[in-house]
Amino acid sequence: MKKTALLLLLLATACATQPTDEQRARELISGLTLEQKASLMVHPSAAVEDAGIPAYNWWNEALHGVGRNGKATVFPQPIGMAASFDEPLLYEVFTAVSDEARVKNRQARETGSVGQYQGLTFWTPNINIFRDPRWGRGMETYGEDPYLTGQLGMAVVRGLQGPSEAPVLKAHACAKHFAVHSGPEWNRHSFNAEVSERDLRETYLPAFKDLVTRADVQEVMIAYNRFRGYPCGASDYLINTILRGEWGYKGLVVSDCWAIADFYVPGRHDFSENAVEATALAIHTGTDLNCGQSYQVIPEAVSSGKLLEADVDRSLERLLAARYRLGELDGNIAPWDHLKDEIVEGPEHLALARKMAQESIVLLQNKDRLLPLAADAKIALVGPNADDREMLWGNYNAIPERTVTLADALKARIPDLKVVHGCELVRIEAPDTKAEKAVLDSLSGCDIVIFAGGISPRIEGEEMPVTLPGFRGGDRTDIQLPLVQRHLLLALHDAGKKVVLVNFSGSAMGLVPETESCDAILQAWYPGEEGGNALSDILFGDVAPSGKLPVTFYRDITQVPDYENYEMKGRTYRYFTGDPLYAFGFGLSYTTFEYGDARVKGRKLLVPVTNTGTREATEVVQLYVRRPVDAEGPMKSLRGFTRVTIPAGKTAEVSIPLSDETFLYWSPEQRDLVPVKGDWELLYGGSSDCLKTLTYKR
Repeated sequence: MKKTALLLLLLATACATQPTDEQRARELISGLTLEQKASLMVHPSAAVEDAGIPAYNWWNEALHGVGRNGKATVFPQPIGMAASFDEPLLYEVFTAVSDEARVKNRQARETGSVGQYQGLTFWTPNINIFRDPRWGRGMETYGEDPYLTGQLGMAVVRGLQGPSEAPVLKAHACAKHFAVHSGPEWNRHSFNAEVSERDLRETYLPAFKDLVTRADVQEVMIAYNRFRGYPCGASDYLINTILRGEWGYKGLVVSDCWAIADFYVPGRHDFSENAVEATALAIHTGTDLNCGQSYQVIPEAVSSGKLLEADVDRSLERLLAARYRLGELDGNIAPWDHLKDEIVEGPEHLALARKMAQESIVLLQNKDRLLPLAADAKIALVGPNADDREMLWGNYNAIPERTVTLADALKARIPDLKVVHGCELVRIEAPDTKAEKAVLDSLSGCDIVIFAGGISPRIEGEEMPVTLPGFRGGDRTDIQLPLVQRHLLLALHDAGKKVVLVNFSGSAMGLVPETESCDAILQAWYPGEEGGNALSDILFGDVAPSGKLPVTFYRDITQVPDYENYEMKGRTYRYFTGDPLYAFGFGLSYTTFEYGDARVKGRKLLVPVTNTGTREATEVVQLYVRRPVDAEGPMKSLRGFTRVTIPAGKTAEVSIPLSDETFLYWSPEQRDLVPVKGDWELLYGGSSDCLKTLTYKR
């Protein structure tokens, strides 16, 4: 015992004598000129050779796989992965992503040059709330619910950053865009977001708080827009009062690219007179890194008295300490250098991409149990997305070596499959009836038409020069299926064909007419390079669909409030009082599930769920809560979910934890969410619109 105690004392003493990353950073800073400091606070950061600091390129992407750096595994777009409601699988996905990232970083280092998209600081996940289906970047998020976004966002962070006990971080994750940001894309450089304190704390901030306080995310990126009159990168309330104050955040605050320039470029925020004033304001407020070149004027800002060098040193200390924690300033100490090149887009990661894509697909309609299809069914594949590889990749993507489209996968099952393009994705002119007749004539002998339709990341996304009917600047002005597709689907129906619509989109679609013209509807999102295989697995019943909608599918755009109004009233399942086409959390299976009466045991809700069908399948059991005494708050809020696989005819008792987090609620006195005692309703089931209720007193 004495020897053990002595050894522990010696170890503790040795550790105590090691300087911290912050101390090492301060030591470096003490020998730098102001010009050198400025060069280290912009992206890309220059080398300071006499101080032994190599150049570093901060900008890298890993939205759903290592992006923009040659080949890598392309997983489904985040909105699709959110439909899985599978937190452990998402952690596996981003562990695979960070493995590939470390391989690609090592490969770059071996060439002697680490450039853009080759570093270890990834500007993902996007945890903004997808509050409106028109937002083009909503497909980058994890849906409309703060709890789901937080849970899945934390899985992303933990997968990217690696085990906490590792000697250095595996990578950085970055929570973005802070805060109150979800379009419009066309005015994001000048828009001012105004929300109540309750909406801010109850909807827009919870996921950020989760990633900061529970997942130790290393970076937070500011949004382009203003918040309550201040550019987000200069918002003392967001950065200092909340992020660094209330939440105790010690990591980096980074600007979105050229967001500091938005402070002073004419016609944008018109908030600062020039780059010097904008730079002084942003650094004083606590924005540490500038993606852009505004911070090059740091020496002028200091010499003019607008900025203190102590503020510069404070931000630079955080930046250099972060580089030490990555091993990047210690000769790239990398416990992951043993990872082989072959894992990048290798068999294990492709299997993972296929599994995630399978779980992301949502069955919205299945009249007369048309699906799964019989192996000998007489099938044709029609539609503009039938054989489009780029559409499957989404945005912020890699370029994989191989991609399996729906046409590829179905041809592997049906070698003589008839594939017909059918129509354009979007058509400015009226539908071409002659072309439609030609399509119908070509389908003689086919009883079932799989129609691969929807939209594409080429027309929805981030700040895009798109002015097609229904689209503006990357956003959408309408949520209907493009008219040319809608018209052809109706023609197929009228010709007596059984129609399976596979809808590819990154956002909710108003599919009311398609519920009549189509027999089955699958929501496929942008499912990645294994998307075709995953869809084939679902269509033919190799796998039963288990995805659930992470967003509300409204009937049409008239059900949604003004796009530029950020108040939550009337938005998302939590505040929408109308009748949606498909509710948040909805998704059918090839079996049916029956929910029994739940009970509370200790700090758990126990829910009996019976598979009443004839095949094994997976259900996502969802828990929502409601405070019956509050008429102004959300009608219900998701606070738990569990995936469970149940054999045919069997019952499983599903356990969902009841913690303080389950009962967080708005406190006007504390102006934040706090655990609340009293009367609650626990609502549970397989969709937000089909729930059983248990009254509970906490």
